[in-house]
Amino acid sequence: MNFRIEFFLFFLFLGMNSFAQHDPGRNAVRYLAKNQTDNAVEIVSKESKIKNSPINEAERYFVLAMAECQRDSISVAYQYARQAVALGLPFERFLAGPRDVFDPLYKYYEFKRWVKIQNKNLLHGPLLGSVTDTSASFWVRTVEEEEINIQISSMKGENFSRISLIGKGQTKRNSDYTTTITVSGLKPDTEYQYTVLLGGKSIEQRNVFRTHPPGGESTRFSIIFGGGAGFTPMNEIMWTTIARYKPRAFMLLGDNVYIDDPLHPMTQHYCYYRRQSQPQWRSLVATTSVYAIYDDHDFGTNDCIPGSDIDNPAWKRQVVNVFKENWNNPAYGDGEKHPGCWYEYYIGDVHFIMLDGRYYRDLDNGSMLGNFQKEWLFRVLASSKGKFKIIASPVPWSPGVKPGSKDTWDGFPEEREEIFSFIEEQQIDGVLLMSADRHRSDLRKIKRSNAYDLYEVMSSKLTNVHTHDLMENAEGSEFIMGYNAKCSFGLLDFNTQMEDPQVKYSIITIDNEIMDYRVLKLSHLSHSKDPNNMPENTKKLNGQ
Repeated sequence: MNFRIEFFLFFLFLGMNSFAQHDPGRNAVRYLAKNQTDNAVEIVSKESKIKNSPINEAERYFVLAMAECQRDSISVAYQYARQAVALGLPFERFLAGPRDVFDPLYKYYEFKRWVKIQNKNLLHGPLLGSVTDTSASFWVRTVEEEEINIQISSMKGENFSRISLIGKGQTKRNSDYTTTITVSGLKPDTEYQYTVLLGGKSIEQRNVFRTHPPGGESTRFSIIFGGGAGFTPMNEIMWTTIARYKPRAFMLLGDNVYIDDPLHPMTQHYCYYRRQSQPQWRSLVATTSVYAIYDDHDFGTNDCIPGSDIDNPAWKRQVVNVFKENWNNPAYGDGEKHPGCWYEYYIGDVHFIMLDGRYYRDLDNGSMLGNFQKEWLFRVLASSKGKFKIIASPVPWSPGVKPGSKDTWDGFPEEREEIFSFIEEQQIDGVLLMSADRHRSDLRKIKRSNAYDLYEVMSSKLTNVHTHDLMENAEGSEFIMGYNAKCSFGLLDFNTQMEDPQVKYSIITIDNEIMDYRVLKLSHLSHSKDPNNMPENTKKLNGQ
């Protein structure tokens, strides 16, 4: 059968669900979550016969091991597990779970012997996050409930001293065997080494990180951002490419894992565990402060509009709880009273404002953010001390980039205008818009008649195979530069020590190729300038 026809029939078999990221492993687990074991096995079996299938053999055997556990064929499940690990699947995947599925395997005597030989205690992490100029947080997941210590050493001469500070925590079953430990009392802009200890024993994993520059002070640093990080084994090298840049922060703006199943924690756990077990990912996040928000595919389903009610649908809080158990953010909305993923943080004198574009999204009421989050945004913007204010949305701000769709801010034009008008009325300088969702990287300009034009940096093809067009002729926004041939990410280099502070935006591929860049100066984002006589800011600057 022709490959294109076979691929089309395969999607018909899946019931015409909307899969923005073709992922047979996840799709099969969705059936397992509903105890439809035969359907799950059929998916991964069909995929093994399709040329260039996105599922590799190791992952296929992992899913088959799950299926055989459901069938109570434990010896067969064990053999699949052995084959998966032999083909390179991290052994930690089986210990992480989903644990309720693998519980029969855990009791199998051959598996118990295998576990002892492997001697794995730390399943996931450490994941560095919430770094400030005087503190840092460390997230981990363990096999059992464990006491965790973080030992931090500072530099003495050219070497790290023995121990500078110790943080303590305890992983708990009711938080999916995770804990986040915050260590305070650190010095600004200082390099530290840390070690994770389980039950008082070092796991021989030493990593280095640097605290942020002093709050409010002029500085130079870089951050990397993007979205669209579906699980594609051949593209997991992206995390190694990003790590080479040693950014102060790595911002994930949604579709960080493709779940598309808000009703079943099993699917959600499977997708998170799969990424967190990847060696390349673990190496990156152990040394780089990670900040995450979600979008439709890791919150609900494709282009979901769940409405403004906090507890309806009922799965909303549960999805946020799973999200919280798998990231290391400074905050999660306003806690239990107003759950979500929005928060803010500073690096030096640059202010980052992260938005939740899904939990309260309501087309009938014309709001993406909901009243509480929008009021929070206005307070944060009005009181901001940052020279640059980066407002990060999971979906594009720029008009016309997804024609005919209401999933971007085009679906909420009144609220978008309300935000833009607030920036103008309050004379807030230095605003730079940021977003993900579209599978490409680009820079766009939104013309404003009464103030400075707004610029948007966009990137959302970290590991995805699927690509979106560049939309060079979109109505309502101006295309400045873009790239979509390979997976890519956005790199922002800030220099606020200059007389006219600037940020340089570069588009970099998975193969570490700099495809294009532009420089924006703070004077370009200022109400003190005549908006009709703005300096040209879309030219590359020599030597920068």
